[in-house]
Amino acid sequence: MSKKKILFECQHCGLTTPRWMGKCTNCGAWDSFIELNEHQQEVAKQTKSASGSSAKAQSINEIKEEEIYRFSSKNAELDMVLGGGVVPGSLTLIGGSPGVGKSTLLLKVGGDIASSGKNVLYVTGEESAGQIKLRANRLSANHDSLYLLSEIRLEQVLVELEHRDYDFLIIDSIQTLYSENISSAPGSVTQVRQITFELMRIAKDKNIAIFIIGHITKEGSIAGPRVLEHMVDTVLYFEGDSSQELRILRGFKNRFGPTSEIGVFEMRGDGLVSATDVASRFFNRNSEQAGSALTVIMEGSRPIILEVQALVSESHTANSKRQATGFDTNRLNMLLALLERKLEIPLSGYDVFINITGGIKISETSADLAILAAIISSFRNRAISKQTVFIGEVSLVGDVRDVYGMDVRLREASMQNISKALVSKKPLEKSNIKTFVVDEVTKLLEWY
Repeated sequence: MSKKKILFECQHCGLTTPRWMGKCTNCGAWDSFIELNEHQQEVAKQTKSASGSSAKAQSINEIKEEEIYRFSSKNAELDMVLGGGVVPGSLTLIGGSPGVGKSTLLLKVGGDIASSGKNVLYVTGEESAGQIKLRANRLSANHDSLYLLSEIRLEQVLVELEHRDYDFLIIDSIQTLYSENISSAPGSVTQVRQITFELMRIAKDKNIAIFIIGHITKEGSIAGPRVLEHMVDTVLYFEGDSSQELRILRGFKNRFGPTSEIGVFEMRGDGLVSATDVASRFFNRNSEQAGSALTVIMEGSRPIILEVQALVSESHTANSKRQATGFDTNRLNMLLALLERKLEIPLSGYDVFINITGGIKISETSADLAILAAIISSFRNRAISKQTVFIGEVSLVGDVRDVYGMDVRLREASMQNISKALVSKKPLEKSNIKTFVVDEVTKLLEWY
């Protein structure tokens, strides 16, 4: 008799090993390995090898370039994040915390697409069709071409796809869907991997644009195996607090476009819609208080004016606190060390807190100068005019360096009636904004 093959699989990342381990060596999760039976092992083997091809290699000069066709989702912000619209045959994953608006957005988009005559199927495994109908009434998404299916079995979904030709498919959510051919529980690695592969095959074979809703863990990543993100064409994340009106949709992977664009949405009574007048949503121009400074960042091709808030207070403990929300804490510590060294501002006995308003996370260095200005303003208890923006990257040696897109940033600031800007060098384009050149951090104190 042949010896039975034993295989264990991590339920967080999908790593397989012939021995059980308490801690996964790939993702670091504890007590996440379960033993796979023979059928589960066969399914895992088939899924991993299914993407392989037996076709012969071709010279790249012999391959014809494929033209990507897109159709509009009827939502300008979503089209921007997707790179210009929805690609037929694509598989898109949307993740976000509970209540952030994933289902609301896709139901609204599905209704808008159905209004143009395309057949849309909304598969829900978490809510009944009656509950979706109530939400559709609020979103004005009732159209004859929008079909609802309350089902968690993959095989029934595939039967429905054979019954009618659909152009757009929404799965809410991937963690609730399961295949009857696999004995493991819904949401497990084997289930999610097999179902995602089947959806990917259906998307390519029938040229259907499929959007999958995925839950996220407390760490902020998509719940389930990491292989899910690798298999899909596009990965989008919703950012923002469910208690706030504004939501941000950010692309982390896109095979058909850039990942630098963001979409800004607003939660209203009639659903999640594209936010209008985004420029004035992330800063308050009315009150001037100490510890507040304005900057202009670039999110893809869109300039956004942000308010940087700083609070400097005396520390009552041996170790001073340095905390930042929306800004890299390590970079904050570097800027604080620079202030003590170059400007001789004694911050070692003070707690420093930084907050970026609006829930946006700054990933570029153009806000360094605004961070320093806000810290100095709070330390000296002197307010900064809301007619001034600070744009520049600060180096370790104390230089203020130029950032890309300076003319676009100043143009956006001018449209918001801002009259002054502190930059590293004179801009190329003429504008209505009076610029002050600050090429060293020491000149920031001179400006004060």
